Amino acid sequence: MTQHSCHSFTPVLSRRDLLKQTAAGFGSLALAGLSAEVAWGDARRTSVNPLAPKPAQFAAKAKRVIFLFMHGGPSQVDTFDYKPLLARDHGKPLPFAKPRVFSAPTGNLLKSPFQFQQYGESGAWVSEIFPHVARRVDDLCIINGMHGSNSRHGGALLELHTGSDTFVRPSMGSWITYGLGTENQDLPGFISMCPTLTHGGVNAYSSAFLPAIYAGTPLGNASIPSDQAKIPFIENAEKLSRQMQRMELDLLREVNTDQLSTTGPDNVLESRIESFELAFRMQSAAPQLQEISDETEATQKMYGLDQPATKNFGRQCLMARRFIEQGVRFVQCTHSYKWDQHGNLKADHAKNAMEVDQPIAALLMDLKSRGLLDDTLILWGGEFGRTPVAQGDDGRDHNPQGYTMWLAGGGVKAGCRYGATDDYGYYAIEDKVHLHDLHATMLHLLGLDHLKLTYQYAGRDFRLTDIHGEIVRGLLA
Repeated sequence: MTQHSCHSFTPVLSRRDLLKQTAAGFGSLALAGLSAEVAWGDARRTSVNPLAPKPAQFAAKAKRVIFLFMHGGPSQVDTFDYKPLLARDHGKPLPFAKPRVFSAPTGNLLKSPFQFQQYGESGAWVSEIFPHVARRVDDLCIINGMHGSNSRHGGALLELHTGSDTFVRPSMGSWITYGLGTENQDLPGFISMCPTLTHGGVNAYSSAFLPAIYAGTPLGNASIPSDQAKIPFIENAEKLSRQMQRMELDLLREVNTDQLSTTGPDNVLESRIESFELAFRMQSAAPQLQEISDETEATQKMYGLDQPATKNFGRQCLMARRFIEQGVRFVQCTHSYKWDQHGNLKADHAKNAMEVDQPIAALLMDLKSRGLLDDTLILWGGEFGRTPVAQGDDGRDHNPQGYTMWLAGGGVKAGCRYGATDDYGYYAIEDKVHLHDLHATMLHLLGLDHLKLTYQYAGRDFRLTDIHGEIVRGLLA
């Protein structure tokens, strides 16, 4: 540590050593702000508490977001994009040019092994593998004309989560908490449940160059069952009293504040101070929130917690509802990494859908019955779709050219189908929606102008949509 002559004393220990030794009394501190990438950049503090609620830039339709991420790439033509000509021309060559081969050669057209049926007043076509969600189609806004820029899982996953498939950038959850803060100061503003360990890993929920306090707090990871994935908070091995913990934190703050007075604004250090404070506050809020015994047996059964196949994702969905009820701004539930069917499509897509179908439908019903769906934006989808042509005997390759995602609640049109792919489901051709457009629209629904939600780093202003993105007015109620 550089010593400055303006100090009135010379510490026996360096600030870093003192921080290490004092923090050791806290036991396990697994915090988003400490485990996130170090966030170098110019500090832009808008309030004393960076997570304090901030006003939207204009009237918002949504207050919070739940992202249901299907890692691997669900097939649009086997889920929500019915293509009768694909069934008619099964086994024939694709009658137009394919894009470049992504992972292995592909063959002729492959019909869906699943039956489709129309549901609801909207008459939306849904595959038989989503029977529960099918009964909620009048709540959905199905986007059949999605497209992205990258055919590889890593790049496509990061583009979906951060807006960039080539550089490390802040995740959309980080941008949203940076722009709006959070409504509960005793909980993180951004929670990612069972996040993926691959294809970008922590960068999918990182704050990158935004202050580290805006990074997602991971609850476990993809290898840990959701009932074992808990919010990290101070669990003191020495069983110190809260008064003693408070004294330790006050000492840390005093030392760190002294450092700031000599060095000037330090984004990393300020974020870490706030992380320690959040960990202290979470002691009272986190344990009770994560104990679901206060949920009725009927509610737990509705989410599928009584069934081995659905209990893992069901608990994620139930916890998402509990988190947003308590003011968490952005929650991600991840079904990882299961949807990458280069082979065994029929069996695996059916199994994957069974694991998430009932929990997702339960979440939609539960939010609606509690009056929360109107101002909670639900986003469902993967990093790309899949080809309508075969890979091997029973598989499909990656396809970012045209695929499906859907939205619900939060100011979007209900019972809506927007955009279209070609007759076989390969390319988005009508009312195309790029991921940048999706991000711009999501921010708009939250009352944020994607052109004005910026952060200065390395001499320029950055934003989630970079230099791209248009609000998709046709998705708005």
